[in-house]
Amino acid sequence: MISANGPRTGRPAVIASRGMVSTPHYLASATGQDILRRGGSAVDAAIAISATLCVVYPHMAGLGGDAFLLIAGGAAHNVEAIDASGPAAALATRDYYRELGHTEQIPMRGALAALTTPGVVDGWRLAHERYGKLAWKELFADAIDYARNGMAITRSLADWLVTDEAILNANADMARIFLPSGKPQREGTLLVQKELADTFEYLAEHGARDGFYEGPIAKEMGRALEAMGSPLRYEDFASFKAQWVEPISGSYRGHQVYQLPPSTQGFAAIQILNLLEQSDVKSWGPNSADYYHHLVEAIKVSFADRDEWLTDPAHVDIPLDTLLSADYARERLKLIQPEQALADGRIEPGIRFGDDARRQIPDGDTVYFCAVDSDGLTVSNIQSIYHDFGAAVIAGNTGVIMQNRGSFFALDAAHPNTLEPGKRTFHTIIPAMLLKDGKPVLAYGTMGGEGQPQTQAAMLTRILDFGFNVQQAIEAPRWLMGRTWGTVSRDLMLESRIPEEVIRELRLRGHPVKMAAGWDGTLGHAQAIRIHADGQYEGGADPRGDGLALGY
Repeated sequence: MISANGPRTGRPAVIASRGMVSTPHYLASATGQDILRRGGSAVDAAIAISATLCVVYPHMAGLGGDAFLLIAGGAAHNVEAIDASGPAAALATRDYYRELGHTEQIPMRGALAALTTPGVVDGWRLAHERYGKLAWKELFADAIDYARNGMAITRSLADWLVTDEAILNANADMARIFLPSGKPQREGTLLVQKELADTFEYLAEHGARDGFYEGPIAKEMGRALEAMGSPLRYEDFASFKAQWVEPISGSYRGHQVYQLPPSTQGFAAIQILNLLEQSDVKSWGPNSADYYHHLVEAIKVSFADRDEWLTDPAHVDIPLDTLLSADYARERLKLIQPEQALADGRIEPGIRFGDDARRQIPDGDTVYFCAVDSDGLTVSNIQSIYHDFGAAVIAGNTGVIMQNRGSFFALDAAHPNTLEPGKRTFHTIIPAMLLKDGKPVLAYGTMGGEGQPQTQAAMLTRILDFGFNVQQAIEAPRWLMGRTWGTVSRDLMLESRIPEEVIRELRLRGHPVKMAAGWDGTLGHAQAIRIHADGQYEGGADPRGDGLALGY
């Protein structure tokens, strides 16, 4: 039975029984639905969606970025996870940057920000080898067409072209493609990316390894990046392989919650739920001061541990068993006071890493999407080039925008996330999956850096504690505790649809409230698909983005 106990919303939930996709761009949603109708698996749909997003959402996704996937249901064994994040280049040392005059921080843009191998394409390969039904080359037709012949710029992209005009103008190739008339293009005008179309055609024909990591495209990317000063080389591309990893899990209201392990912040999302599990969330009400206060406080407590520990677990022994335990959450819950906000920045982690290195605050741009097929195979997928337009450099004549994820590495040797060759950095991007009795019941996630664990907690509590359907849970007023684009303070951003008396009460409790628009895209674009016991799929998509949930 589909429940809908929440408020009326601008869109209905989408109900279907044979297949469902939800993405942040309507063209990507159409691509995924088409793949499912042609007999493709949810993995085939996810790859095709991902490829299309690399073209139509170039400010948030690209072949030069990373990805993480959770796969369950159908023929999958329990929940399977893919880590398709690339490590730092072999030449990317702290001395490399110091010799170039960078002693405090890696530059956020430019060639020096492009220091990690892009992982998304090999993630596609790994997933397709196990769960693909359609031929590899059939998955890229839409991406090729939209890149070669153009696609209409959407509202989100148009806004970011204006915001990033100076960044795009700093690189001649970026300016040529994204500012063809010398000014940001407006919504509805065509964006053409012919070099990217060529790269996709070669990738479709030759596969991930020869088509992207070991052949002429990789050699061109390595050549061009070296000439610009990046430490990345052809050998970094050729040696990279995405990997199957063991997901981490927790529980909430009788369900099992799955996340990717470090180097993602997935354990913070589980910690938040561990704290909430011990409270009567339903009694607070879905749009009350108590609700927002307690969730924000749980987020602060979990982020203190996240910021203390999160990095590549191959380089730091992260105490996950303790951090994810119910007993640990019970102790940490004592920090939360019902009438007074914790002073942000003064929360001690429960377990210390052992140094006083300065912790950076993460941010970034991302796309989240999900798919489920007629066999019940369910994919929860996220990919990112980190900041809007990534490093804002294009790797030679390939049309590939390189991510700047590696710029989040620290140059302080005492920091847990300090830069080392071959090391993976702290990742904010986290796809999520909810299971009941071993079967997937919800694939969910969002873009938005620090906001991802927060919005995931909002969606789960609204669905499981308050009985919202997925569209209601996505559309309900949102908050963000922490830094968002263009800000340096860690405020509590609230969408203006939250009642005025609730906002006043939160200020009285000591929260540093700042107001956002009623539907603010910087607070994330969320998507979700719920799988009901009667076999129906229920999809929702965020009106803050440009996407749709589509089923058949």
